[in-house]
Parts: sequence; structure tokens; C-alpha cells
Amino acid sequence: MDSTMHGTVINKDRMFDRAGQNGYSRLLSDQTFLNKDTDDEFVCYGYKADQCKEGLFLFLVFLTGGLILLLLQWRPQMVCYLRKRRCSLNQADTILLQDTYKQYSLAFVNEKSFSRPETLLPSNHGHEGSDYESPSDSSSLTTQGELKFRYFDHQHVRYIWDRGGHLFSKLKDLSEGTKCVMIQESFHGLTAKEQRQKQVVYGENTIEVEVKSYWRLFIEEVMNPFYVFQIASITLWLCDQYYYYAACILFISLVSVGISLYETKRQSVVLHDMVTTKAQTIGVCRGEEIYEEVPTGNLVPGDVITIPQHGCVMTCDAVLITGTCIVNESMLTGESVPVTKTPLTPQEDEEVFSPDVHKRHTLFSGTHILQTRFYGNSKVKAVVVRTGFRTAKGELVRAILFPKPLDFKFYRDAMKFILFLGCMAALGMTYSIIVYVKQGVYPMRILVRVLDIITIIVPPALPAAMTVGTVFAQSRLKKKGIYCISPPRINFCGRLDVFCFDKTGTLTEDGLDMWGVLPIEDQGFCGAVEDPSRLEVGPFITCMATCHSLTMIDGELSGDPLDLIMFNSTKWVLDEPGRDTSKFDTIMPTVVRPCTKDTFSSPENPFEVGIIRQFTFSSSVQRMSVITRTLSEDGMEVYCKGAPEKIASLCLQDTVPHEFQDILHRYTIQGYRVIAVAYKKLDPKLTWHQAQRISRDKVEFDMNFLGMIVLQNKLKQKTKPVIHKLKEAKLRTVMVTGDMIQTAISVARNCGMVPPKDRVIIVEASPPDAHNPASIKWVTAETPDEGTDQYTDSDYTEDVHLDLDNPHKMQNFHFAVSGHSFGVLTTHFPEYIPRVVVKGTVFARMSPDQKLQLIEDLQNIGYNVGMCGDGANDCEALKAAHAGISLSEAEASVAAPFTSRIPNIECVLQAMREGRAALVTSFGCFKYMALYSFIQFVSVLILYTFDANLADMQFLYVDLVITTSVAVLMGYSSSYDKLVPQRPPGSLVKPSNLLSIISQVLLVIVFQIAAFLYLHFQPWYKPVKKDLNADNTYCWETSVIFLVSTYQYIASAFVFSKGPPFRQPIYKNVPFLLTLCVLFAFSTYMLMLPFSPILKFFAVMPLGERTVEFRSVLLALSVGFIFAACLLEYLIMDVKCTQKCLESCSNCCGQGNNKDHYKEIQNEIQLSDWPPVGQVTYAALNEPHIQIEEDFFRSQGEILVN
Repeated sequence: MDSTMHGTVINKDRMFDRAGQNGYSRLLSDQTFLNKDTDDEFVCYGYKADQCKEGLFLFLVFLTGGLILLLLQWRPQMVCYLRKRRCSLNQADTILLQDTYKQYSLAFVNEKSFSRPETLLPSNHGHEGSDYESPSDSSSLTTQGELKFRYFDHQHVRYIWDRGGHLFSKLKDLSEGTKCVMIQESFHGLTAKEQRQKQVVYGENTIEVEVKSYWRLFIEEVMNPFYVFQIASITLWLCDQYYYYAACILFISLVSVGISLYETKRQSVVLHDMVTTKAQTIGVCRGEEIYEEVPTGNLVPGDVITIPQHGCVMTCDAVLITGTCIVNESMLTGESVPVTKTPLTPQEDEEVFSPDVHKRHTLFSGTHILQTRFYGNSKVKAVVVRTGFRTAKGELVRAILFPKPLDFKFYRDAMKFILFLGCMAALGMTYSIIVYVKQGVYPMRILVRVLDIITIIVPPALPAAMTVGTVFAQSRLKKKGIYCISPPRINFCGRLDVFCFDKTGTLTEDGLDMWGVLPIEDQGFCGAVEDPSRLEVGPFITCMATCHSLTMIDGELSGDPLDLIMFNSTKWVLDEPGRDTSKFDTIMPTVVRPCTKDTFSSPENPFEVGIIRQFTFSSSVQRMSVITRTLSEDGMEVYCKGAPEKIASLCLQDTVPHEFQDILHRYTIQGYRVIAVAYKKLDPKLTWHQAQRISRDKVEFDMNFLGMIVLQNKLKQKTKPVIHKLKEAKLRTVMVTGDMIQTAISVARNCGMVPPKDRVIIVEASPPDAHNPASIKWVTAETPDEGTDQYTDSDYTEDVHLDLDNPHKMQNFHFAVSGHSFGVLTTHFPEYIPRVVVKGTVFARMSPDQKLQLIEDLQNIGYNVGMCGDGANDCEALKAAHAGISLSEAEASVAAPFTSRIPNIECVLQAMREGRAALVTSFGCFKYMALYSFIQFVSVLILYTFDANLADMQFLYVDLVITTSVAVLMGYSSSYDKLVPQRPPGSLVKPSNLLSIISQVLLVIVFQIAAFLYLHFQPWYKPVKKDLNADNTYCWETSVIFLVSTYQYIASAFVFSKGPPFRQPIYKNVPFLLTLCVLFAFSTYMLMLPFSPILKFFAVMPLGERTVEFRSVLLALSVGFIFAACLLEYLIMDVKCTQKCLESCSNCCGQGNNKDHYKEIQNEIQLSDWPPVGQVTYAALNEPHIQIEEDFFRSQGEILVN
């Protein structure tokens, strides 16, 4: 029986005795927190059915004609407020959830029961010291033979009622709190009954993305407030006898809905196909070496599965306990390099399993098992730890299905502006009511007219027009090989302030070039050897040939690029002999041998080395090692390679040359990748079985230092030009890498992140120990010229800008921080984090979690952050950044919002250019739609004053022919070729934007009133006769206002469709420009060469009967408006003088103090004496210690003394 399921039932009296008064309070509580202090934190409230409220609600539905149901659709919390009453969580049948973004959702509590098992559910509140607690606190017994538990599902995560904690908590599995020893020793397979019982709790092992039917999608789409507004508007127009106009808008709306449904369905199908794994079966152990083939959907945590010899696609997260696997994880990471997975071997008894820490032993759902390796007749087995949406793949899919709301100022301001338009509509409605009441118009007609104003001032097409730029930008990015699974992120690309880059595979080439090796001879380095294959057969070259994770796949050697370069340079041969392993103690997976004449000429005793055991590379220990056995020799050896400083610390100190640090520094400062190697002979008594179970810390000590391998990691061809362009555009660039800090600094200098004249200050933070508190040492990094004479002395003296009054002061400096120091700063010096990330350019030896932390720290001080990486170790950071770009050959992966098939960082420039173009287009479309509304608003109010209105076809021409075509084609302009320092505006309510719109509206009012007054003073003019039953649409007032306003719509589109510096010039958008010209020509044709059928179609008075002078003046007024609008926008609003005046006014009014926090930090650093270079800052005192970096300051001619 599986020990994880063992438990006893605790009765209610004992439960309350143990829980005490606090537990009783929680039991009666009607709210609690879920996932507290995490990104998925929720506040949940309990509700249950209320018959009185339900009856009152039905009455409200009848009273409102069902309209109140729309409110429930838009505001889920109203379901609870109107139909249910608050209650304690243990009585609730409905849970109201509020997330950290103040968004509400509903979940319904269910109950499940099954026959009473001998083993029960795993506890969700296990106590320290126990592997699994009694499940009785997570369940209740309804009868002696039946077990019942309460739960609800939210966003594909299950929460169960924890009777011990008196709250709902997330259902846990073996990935949390399970000891590694337990996984190895306690899991021997579940019986079919146990599996079925667990499946009731955990559900099916599937990741199913629902593909909704067209009918369901249609209903959900129509319920959208935008389309509800459209339906209400169409209904109003039908009541007002605008039949043609209502019919056209209805047709366009249906087409729009159809396109939207098709695109939504297509994306759902694509995502469904991308994440769904084909149904298959897999072998499950039933104990005592009994195996049964079961569907993968039936798997539950605790199952022991066998991995097929020829591979499969994983459908769960499982930890290997026997055998090895070669895995392709590109689906999750975007990295297509095969990864070797080895069995979990506990390092200590209390070690707790974690999929992140032990990922080298974990097979993740969605990854493809290419091959398995097993010994003799044994099987490759793994223990299932997570299933369904709880897997790593499931979490990534959930992040796509339920993305965090994008807190973009543009969208917030858009809603504010729409509210402002609503206020303007209220004023217009008030004015109209006053005018119509004075005219004695019937109330029903007044109501229709007043409601019509809302459809004019708040255009229904506004939301669609705002997305036009994003749609075109996404299409252009796709043509360039950049795929986006989150289109709103494109606008974020337009506002980025800082871009973070991974180093290896992103800034530098994936592959490394072998520069040479530095072997040890007579306890000293004997000089560089460029061709390692020339070395005599011995420990050094044997280490290079064995210490790797390479494997043969389809006859081709594959694995980590570094391992490939290292092994190929030896010119040895790797064989995977399969089952013919008798000469290697019967169980040996891999053999290597030198490719020499002597090796093949003595078949009886060839020099062959068998790899007995691998300790895979881990970033936490910064090394990998192997246990080997050489044929015809007694005993085994351990070979180890990794970070030089780590390897040296594990070696006998008398084997490490005294010049080790100097030689290492000389190569790393020039950007070389340096790896140290070591070995030692193991106890001859060590058997193969012991070698398979021994922990790495019992063999990786007191080794002999062998030397160092020097590899060259060249910059990609496009890296330096792209970094240069980003720096020209005043964008911060930051390197976030797992490599050594000196190598990272060198690459940062070579690619241009750190200019040659700038200094780098290494922040060396140390945790507290028994004698000293935590401390920071501020050390200036050596520049290449100091070790290699790369620069002249004159160059060097210009590197640092010292203040003579304060020699500490350096204006142009960059921080370099290691992952270890970053962790110490976060824990012991949190007040320094904002300053360090503002001036930090190089972050080295960073773990994936620390990369994520850095992104969040930058965001917390106001930066809009971009991140570019290869996807392997950067998934969390890529998804957390405002714009994350994964360099991958896959068309789309779930690793990041953007996936680029361009294998270099040039995609960053393209994404940012398109982001800026899309953002500016969104601004332009919004301003145009706002001004279009105001033009029509002004026209209608003027006409209402004289009991007139625009005709049906006039509305149709303006709204469809002019506005729709212009708004769509406005976004067709492609991005500008160059990235400029200037940023696109990020706020619609910025003074310059508001003044631009207001000034254009005033201009519209002046010219429309001028045209009307000109008409009024004509000798032949007669005011329209008032009709209390209908509007006058065929009159001179309507004709003049309509014709003049058409020019105003065209002019507004022209002035708000700006080109450089973010978009191509307007003349390059040929369809848009051609449309404007045709519209202008048609309006002029109607005005100057009136053709009777056309005038009748548009309900325009017979202009041909009036003088040419009259028509010419109207044309002059219209053209004058075009010139005035252009003059106002381009020569007044866009000039720097006006912008500065507006900023000054904004500052005087207190509106300009919303400066980003990072800019304030930059100013503080600029005006202060910080950082205290050459000194030590202690956490306890937080004051510099008198320890000066004398060499540096002596080189400057001064020594600072505190």
C-alpha cells in the first residue's frame, strides 16, 4: 500500500480540540486568502442560495426585460450580490474570487465521494517532519464505507476544503514537500483501485484547451459591451427611420463579428493542437514487477511508469528513478538541444524534491523522449509527481489562457477619455432638450434625438479602430519571422526603456570555438596547447573525452554545444555498445577511446574508458562530473569540470598552481570562456552498485587540479550593430547571464554595452558570518588595457571622470553584480537594490529565479522592460517582462510572448520599431475618432438648433465611406527605418494631446459656424420651416454643414496620421493617401460641379442653381480649414517650444511630478558621492569602512583617507 495515502480519520470533537478558538473562527469565516503572498493570490468569499433574493431577482429580470442579465455577464460579482447571501466558507455553494487586480470571478463548490479506501487523500497542510499527514482533514466520511470531499476548480486549478485548516487550499501533489529518499524507496506502484480513487481527487491527466462552438462564441461576442452598444444604436436608428444606415451598420457589424469569431476559433484550434498530446497508453507498475498498459489520461501522482525504449511524448511530470533519457524540451523552452535526464539520487536524507532544483532528473509534460538507456533487462522507470494543468506545461498553458492584465497607461487613459466623451454627450443632450422644448417638439422625438447624440459623440467603432495598428504590426512581424501570441504586448514594445539580454546564444554564438588548453606540469601551467588532440593520453585529455553528457541519436553525436566542442577537439571516438558490456562489469552505457594507431593495433588490451555514472551539470553547484573505469585497470576515477573557482576549491591546494588566479583573470578579462578540470582515483573497493548510489559530494573533494580549457565565445555578427543602435536611441541595455562575471564584463565591453571610456564597478556582497555582518565591497574592475595593453595610457586616463574635490566620484560607471551578490543584496541590503539595478549593466552567474527577480525589480521602479533570450533558462523572465522575445526555430512556443526565428538580436529592433509604429497609430486613430465624433457632434448641435438634421445617406457617407476607410488605412503605414531617442507618447491625457484635440475642435466650431453664417447672409436664404413630426434633412443648412464637414474629416485624418520619427512618411502609405485624394476630389466635385443625381442621392440641395462665387467661398473655407489644421498641428503643437511651455505649465499645476522613480534615483546618484568605491559597507552600520582600493587611486595620483 502506498505510504503517501496512509492516514486515519479524526472525529469532529478532536478536530475542534486541536484547532482551538482560532480554528473555530476560521470555520465561521466567510472569507479567506488563497495562495497568499504569491502572484496568484485571491480573496475568496462564501455565498449560498437565498430563496428571497432569487425571487426578487426574477422580478427584476421581468421588470428590466432581461437587461439585468447583461449586468451579471459583465460583473460576475453581481450574481452573488443579487441572488445569494454571504455565509461561512464551510457552508458555501458558490465562491466569489477577487484577484490582486481587483477582478472578480465565480467558482461553484462541488462534492465528490467514493468508496472508503484503505488509503486516503494527501494532506494540504502537512506538518514539518511528516511526509504526508492524515487526509481526514481534507475530507469527511458520510458513511462508514464512503468518503466525501468538497472542492472547487478555478482556472484549471483545484482547491479542496481543508477541515484541519478550515479553509480551501490548493490541491497538492508529490512536487511539494516530498523527500527524495521517499520517491526512491517508497513508490513501487499503485493498484488499479488506488489509482481510480486518486483520479477522483486529481481528475484526468489531460491538458485540454476548450474549442468553443461558433454559436457559443457568437453569444459571448454579442454580449460584449461594444456590440450591445451597437445593437442599441441600430435599434435607435430604426426607430428614427434611418433604415439604410441601420442596415449597413448591421451588415458591417455581422461581418466584423464573423471575422472575430473565425480568428478566435482559429487561435483556439492552434493553441489546442499545440498543447494537446495524442492519446496513448503507457506501462504502469502495479507492484511486484507487474506492469499494465493504461491510457495516459488515467495517470495520477504516485504512479510508477515505464518509459518506452524508443521514446514518447510525456503527458505528466515524472521523476526518473532508474535509467536515463535523452529529451527534447523545445516545446517548453524553445531550446532544441537534447538534454540528458538521469535518475534521482538523494544527496541527503532530508533533501526535499523540487522540480526546479531537480530538473535534470525530471521528465516534464510536453517534452519529447528521444531515447532511453537502461541496464540489462531493467526498465527505465519514473514516478509521476504532477498531472494535468499542475504540470510545468500546464502552468505555461494556464498563463496563456489566463494572462495577467496588461497595466498599460494608454488603455487606462482611453477609458478616461471615453468617460470625458460621455460627459460631453450629457452636455449636448441637455442643450438639445432645452432647444427642443422651446420649439415645442413632441417628447418621443426629443427622446430619440437625445439618445442619438450618445451614438454620435461615443462612436461604436472606436475600440476596433484602436486595434488597427496592432493588427497590421502583428502581420508585418510575422512576415519577418517574429511570432506574437499576445498582440497587446506589441504596444508595450513602443514604450520600452531598458532591454535585458541573455549572453550565450543571444549576444554570442551558440557554439564555442576551442582556443586551447592549459595543462598542469610540475605544479605549474606549461603553456597553451592549441590542439588538445596532440596531448599524450592521460588524465587531462581523458577528462575532456569523458566529462560530458553527449549521446548518439540516429547515429549522430548530440548534446550541449560546449561538450561537443570539447569532445570533438580530442578526436576520440564515442561508442554506445548497448547490451554488449561484459568487459565493463556487465553494465556500461558509454565507452570512449582515442583514435590512434596503438589503440586499434592491440585489440586484446585497447585503451578504453567506460563512463559508469554521470553527475549532470547544475547551475547551483557550477560543475559536472563522471565516474569512469579504464579497461584493464583496477578501480575507478572521478573526472570533474566546471567553473574554475569552484573546481579549485574542491582540489588539493598543493595541486593548484600559485599563479592560478592571475592566469584565470588574464583570460576571462579578454572574454574567453574558461573551464577548469580535475580528477582523482577512487577507492579500489568501490563497486559498480555503490557507484550508482553514491552522492557527488562524497567523490568531488580532494581532487587533483589538471588545468584549464579555454574557449572562445564570439559575438554574433549583428550583436554589436544592434547594441549600437539601441544606445543611439538612448535605451539602456543590460546583460543577464549565467557565465563568469569577468567574461560577462568583457563581452559587455566588446559589444558596446559598456563604452571604452566607462568604468565598471563590481559589487561584491558577502553574507554575514560568525564574526562580521553582511557587507558590500565596491571594487573597480580591471579594464583590458591593464592586462593586455589594448588601449593606450592616454585612453586609460580618460576612462574615469574624477571629481577633484571627491576622488570617489565617477560620473560614467556601470555596476557588475554576480548572482551570489545579488542574493545577498536582496536579503541584507534591500535599500540598495533600486540603485544597483539603475546602474547595473552586467548581472553574471544569475539563476533563472534571479533573472525573474531582476526583471521585477526594474519594473518596480518604473522601467518598461524588454527581455531577449534563447528560452532555455529564461522562461520566467521572458514571460514577466513587458516584451519577452525568445530566439527559437519553432514557429511559436509557450516560452515567451514573442518568438523570433531570426537567430540574432536584430529582432529586438524590428519589434521595437513595429511597437512604436503601432502605438503611434493607436494614438492617431484614437485622436481621429475623437475628433470625428466632435465634428459630427458640432454639426448635429448646429442643425438641431434650427430643427434640422443630417440625412440618412449623409450619415452613411461620413461614417462608412470616409471614417471607416480612413481609420483602417491609417494603420497601414509601416514602421520607420531608424530607432530614435524620442519615445512615443504614453498617455492620451498628456497636455499636448489634450490641447491638440481641443484646439482642433475649436477650429471645427469656428469654420462650421463661419460657413453657416455665410449661408445665413445670402440674399436668397430662407430659414427652414419647422416640422414638429419629423426632422428637416433636405434644406440648405444641412447641405452646407454636410459639405464643409466632409473636408474636416479628411483634414483630421491627414493631420493625425503622422510619419517620422516612428512611422514611414504619409506618402509611402499609398492606399491611405490615394483614399484621401479621392475623398477630397469627390467632395470638391459635389460642391463645384454638382451633378443632380448625386446631389439627390445624398439629399443635398441643388447647388447648381447658386452662384459659383457662393460655392467657391465654401470651398475656400474648407481648404482654409485644412491649412489651418495642418498649421496648428505641425507648426504649433509639434514644435519644441510649445512642448516645453506645456511641460512648464503642467509642472506649475502639479501635474508634472509623476516622473518615473528610476529617473529620480538617477538624479540622486548624479548629485551624490555614491558609490563609495574602494570601501566596504556593512549591513549593521550601513557606513563605509576605511578600506580603500589604494592601487586604483594611487594610479590617479591621489589616495582617499576617511
